[in-house]
Amino acid sequence: MKVIITENYDEMSKKAAEIMIDLVKSNPNAVLGLATGSSPIGMYQYMAKDCKENGTSYKNVSTVNLDEYVGLTADHDQSYAYFMRSNLFDHIDIDLKNTNLPCGSAPDTNAECDRYNTLLETKKQDVQVLGLGSNGHIGFNEPGTPLDSVTHLVDLTENTIKDNSRLFSSIDEVPRQALSMGIKNIMNAKSILMVVSGKNKAEAVRGMVKGEITTALPASVLQLHPFVTIICDKDAASLL
Repeated sequence: MKVIITENYDEMSKKAAEIMIDLVKSNPNAVLGLATGSSPIGMYQYMAKDCKENGTSYKNVSTVNLDEYVGLTADHDQSYAYFMRSNLFDHIDIDLKNTNLPCGSAPDTNAECDRYNTLLETKKQDVQVLGLGSNGHIGFNEPGTPLDSVTHLVDLTENTIKDNSRLFSSIDEVPRQALSMGIKNIMNAKSILMVVSGKNKAEAVRGMVKGEITTALPASVLQLHPFVTIICDKDAASLL
């Protein structure tokens, strides 16, 4: 596990983007595992800027996303499909046919989980981007999620619903369920790149890096992966 400590969020984002850009340049057919939330937005902005200014091409790149809310269509402005288009896909030369997310509006969530697991078997991530929840969750894999879990339906915790409510008009509008890659799906990636910022993540960062491996802090399982890079600002790293 490699930990890179940066001065601030912007430096963190730039460093993470450099790693992603180098991967795409060295492997134009790369499969990128992507994440949503505030943590990777800066990284995506630097990737888009580089594509425009330096011509790094994503024409042959494929993507798989960690998760999606249940009950939101892809054109809903709070869906993760919409998030990915507005923050990255609309600003690079990727073919949208090569972008993949769980379908939150699928009528049969079990069948959709099976479909996504089958997809992930054929599209193994060259890198999986992760953020980190303040309670140590990765994707929507909350504390207590089995370490051998695959794509599954998640009942969101009240803490996660509260954290995400800032993006909605009211907390009542936040979906109560999501579809998420499981921990096993994440660990199957060839490499993992995590971006973390803020003092509110410091306890989770310490537990992830130095604590015991436990389902009580799902990110701690990353200690078992051979190729993990964690880029965090000094606030997030303050307890290391």
